[in-house]
Amino acid sequence: MNERVIEVRGLAKSYGNVEAVRGIDLHVERGEVFALLGPNGAGKTTTTEILEGFRTKTAGEVSVLGHDPAHGGRALKERIGVVLQSTGVDPFLTVHETVDLYAGYYPRPRDVDEVIDVVGLAEKRDARVAKLSGGQQRRLDVAIALAGDPDLLFLDEPTTGFDPSARRNAWEVVKSLVALGKTVFLTTHFMDEAQVLADRVAVIARGAIVAEGPPGTLAGRDRMRATIRFRAPSGVPGVPDRGQVRGADGVDVLKVDDPTTTAHQIAGWAVEHGFTFEVFEVSQPSLEDVYLDLTGGEEGAE
Repeated sequence: MNERVIEVRGLAKSYGNVEAVRGIDLHVERGEVFALLGPNGAGKTTTTEILEGFRTKTAGEVSVLGHDPAHGGRALKERIGVVLQSTGVDPFLTVHETVDLYAGYYPRPRDVDEVIDVVGLAEKRDARVAKLSGGQQRRLDVAIALAGDPDLLFLDEPTTGFDPSARRNAWEVVKSLVALGKTVFLTTHFMDEAQVLADRVAVIARGAIVAEGPPGTLAGRDRMRATIRFRAPSGVPGVPDRGQVRGADGVDVLKVDDPTTTAHQIAGWAVEHGFTFEVFEVSQPSLEDVYLDLTGGEEGAE
């Protein structure tokens, strides 16, 4: 039976008359990657900091590894690792010295060289922190969080500012953490990151959870209509009217429930008339499409 590492019921947080979090429920199972998505000002950071024990709640029940994080103390801190959006470590220490320093704060730390290897910094073991690239420094942040061999890791926007290659390398690090049996609570603005890494996601907007589930089925994503985009060369007979809408770029856009059959029929018509479409695309709604629909594309300042 799965064990719930995080359990939240009716969590609320107010700042004066402002309700940052309005009675949310969520849970995280042991060994899964759970992503909390939401625009700035939605309550994402407040919720995460309450779970980490850095902020107190106004109302509700919160359990992290069996403890109320507001009062968990050392018994809880020894079992969690936190990667904040920005951190500061001594730039003159080496990678090994830095991880070894933080490992010394825990009663049962993980082997330092093993941690460095897990995050892909073995070749930089003796390099000074100041000499690391931005992506390598972020890997070091993860190594520090892993130093105490925690059961649960909080990763707050772990790839912000990364180039595409560095982001994908970071994803491999997260996957390696799951392979070690860790549970990961992830916050991110990148929908592809949540799609690749998360077993389940929750979307928070205006302080409330508006959808929760696996990325592929979030808010009925798997049942939404697909989009077919196509443009025939000039001078060919008119494409049969199937209710498509022509855009300013001359591309016809068609929303359908059965993309396989419809795409086959349209492509068959082109073959029958002896030409190839200049544009022909079939796409399902992306996680980003669902996210924008749920949040209304809002952005604010938390």
